[in-house]
Amino acid sequence: MRSVKLRQLLVVLGLVAAGATGCGEETAPGGDEVGDRTPTATNRARQVADAWAGSEAARLWRQGYFPLDESVQLPEGGFRDKADERAYTSQNFALRGSLPKSPPQEEEVRWRSGGSLTVPVTSAQTAYEKLARGGNSGPRLTVTDARLGEMTLFTSRGPATVPAWHFTLDGYDTPLRRVAVSPSKLPRPPIKAKSLQEASDKLWPLAGLTTMAQGDRTVGLVAHHGSCDDGPAVDVLETEDNVVLSASIRNRSDGPCTDDLRMKKVTVKLDRPVGDRMLLDAFTGRPVPYAADPGSLSPTWS
Repeated sequence: MRSVKLRQLLVVLGLVAAGATGCGEETAPGGDEVGDRTPTATNRARQVADAWAGSEAARLWRQGYFPLDESVQLPEGGFRDKADERAYTSQNFALRGSLPKSPPQEEEVRWRSGGSLTVPVTSAQTAYEKLARGGNSGPRLTVTDARLGEMTLFTSRGPATVPAWHFTLDGYDTPLRRVAVSPSKLPRPPIKAKSLQEASDKLWPLAGLTTMAQGDRTVGLVAHHGSCDDGPAVDVLETEDNVVLSASIRNRSDGPCTDDLRMKKVTVKLDRPVGDRMLLDAFTGRPVPYAADPGSLSPTWS
């Protein structure tokens, strides 16, 4: 039996990690130390690297705002008890009073390394509705006020200060912050994604990126695998312009197996720091998106 169903692979290709089950963690060294490299996977990685190098898509990517971090920052010190934590994770909020009606139409994203980008600002009501998607009878967090401020998060261009709504929570001295701007439109990739029919244990799409710093030689990822194998592997092709990551499944059993799809956190080691290089998925031919833990309120630009 196949270890994954076709409809589950559609979820993978949509880069929606919440559709999978189970999430462990392991370290997968980059380069030749990762096993199961095949000529097909190596050729695909090289094709992706060559397509993006010097492309118009790469130029647009380097000019845009693409967050690689949580869109929500909790009050200083976190929540005061388990009930409030449960209210947040279940998205149970209550609004006491009214929210600002007329925010500025545009504000700036400013990068620590220099440069800025003027972007549209979402309303406080829109930001609140992204937080308050719950509706069960459990505990709630009460929002009493909101003002437009800033927050710092990590992006594809390094740390940036971005406009954010500061929501005052009943019982807290510091606000809960949520970004008030949307990511830039993802440029059209210069290479097509692999088709569903081409997916195999030797080349799979990644679920997403969890941790990355420009000065580090390690990258945290979430990769998929089945219930009857040795877990995921991630191979690396490093060039001057980008890092192409090729995910695969190790030693899948041909015997009876359940039809499920699982996630595992993988730490990949590079030969040199990431720097300003792009992180690309060999299967999709696209930049690897940020993948928060299931249930979190993170941004997405995929």
